[in-house]
Amino acid sequence: MQLKTEQLKPALQKSLAPVYFISGDEPLQIGEAADTIRTAAREAGFTSREIFSVDTGFAWNQLGMAADSMSIFADKQIIELRLSSSTPGIEGAKALTAYCGRPPETSLLLVTAGKLSKETLKSKWFQALDKAGVTIQVWALEGQDLLRWLQQRLSSRGLQTGQAGLRLLASRVEGNLLAAAQEIEKLYVLYGDGALDTQQIETAVADSSRYDVFKLMDSILAGKPNRILKILSGLHAEGVAPPVILWAIMREARTLVKIKWAVVQGQGLETAFKNHQIWDKRKPLVSEALQKLSDSDLDTVLVLSAKADRQSKGQQAGDVWETLRVLCLVFASVPVMAPIG
Repeated sequence: MQLKTEQLKPALQKSLAPVYFISGDEPLQIGEAADTIRTAAREAGFTSREIFSVDTGFAWNQLGMAADSMSIFADKQIIELRLSSSTPGIEGAKALTAYCGRPPETSLLLVTAGKLSKETLKSKWFQALDKAGVTIQVWALEGQDLLRWLQQRLSSRGLQTGQAGLRLLASRVEGNLLAAAQEIEKLYVLYGDGALDTQQIETAVADSSRYDVFKLMDSILAGKPNRILKILSGLHAEGVAPPVILWAIMREARTLVKIKWAVVQGQGLETAFKNHQIWDKRKPLVSEALQKLSDSDLDTVLVLSAKADRQSKGQQAGDVWETLRVLCLVFASVPVMAPIG
């Protein structure tokens, strides 16, 4: 049964399902939904908890073994399974399907994963999870949905503000719900409950947008110069070391070079994506970049990266952040007038 996040609490108050599967790319919502399920499970007597993470050497037969075993301290247990990607692989798909065929009464399975593709929603293992229990897809909040979420979060702490205040808060956190929750807690500590004006929010709330290197790379691949410069400025202001940014840029450039070479050698694009761990969400961005960037363009990116690296180490004169700006714009196929060497 598929539910929305806001439907979870009412559903848990009625009954507890043997299986819960939460997926998406918004950590705060996934974490809070999982906490809600854990709380309801503990109240129902599931006092033991075992956690498995697929990316730490987990063997899928452990899932069946955990379900068959009962804790010496409790009759009921929560089995948490954390997928490092949006799919469990062939072996994992078989294990999950088998588990859902006969879920044990003494165990509650809670699975969390990344955002699912349309193809994954049609898979047998997902259908098995959905049939055996509850599946929840968490979506990133934008526009009016984000404003409503902020308003509800403020209200839960006894705070209120007008539309201008909500829009200001939304612009500062830019969809980063974890940062938004932290800033709302800060506002409560500073001002207590009551009404907030825009000046109070302006003064207290930091610009906690997701200005990290991965967002920067997505903006570069999408060819968005204004966004690139804004993120770079944010990274600079936050004191992020240039080598961290260079690491992401050079890794992306080398990956594109390898994919281009694989395709030239006759490998299919989808196979090349799989071999280089390009997940579904990034395939359109990488495909667009591959079409725009020639081998010469990628060589230029690597030459500029080497220049920025030398500047960051004091081995070459010049402003490393200016070189990074040129480098990112060149990578984004934006025409710039600047020396490369």
